[in-house]
Amino acid sequence: MNSVIFRFTAPYLTSLMLLFSVFVLLRGHNEPGGGFIGGLVAASAIAIYGLAGGVASVRRALYFDPMTLAAVGLIMAVLAGCASFVAGMPFLSGLWSFPAMLDGFAISTPLFFDIGVYLVVLGAVSSIALTLAESEDA
Repeated sequence: MNSVIFRFTAPYLTSLMLLFSVFVLLRGHNEPGGGFIGGLVAASAIAIYGLAGGVASVRRALYFDPMTLAAVGLIMAVLAGCASFVAGMPFLSGLWSFPAMLDGFAISTPLFFDIGVYLVVLGAVSSIALTLAESEDA
């Protein structure tokens, strides 16, 4: 895209969208949202950044390969489901812990499952978008 305004505002818009995606991820346990929608918002932020600066700038900005993020997310989601086996419960049963140092904030297997889904969606959609953009440039 050749718009100077879009290229200037895209990094700020991307940052806001990534922050909003984390908000949607964390609020998804009690209200609408969660890992899937948060991952889609984050992948949309990466796509906007790619439209403004090109695929090469996105590849430079990402610390990890998108498919690596998807793989880590899949492993995290499966491990969150398997944690219930340790407690003698069925697969994907929710377990909660309330550490005193977190002052009422619960650490739970659904949270880790949602983070895993977030990473899978972010990695897969970003990888698809970047691959399509690279093939279009060639």
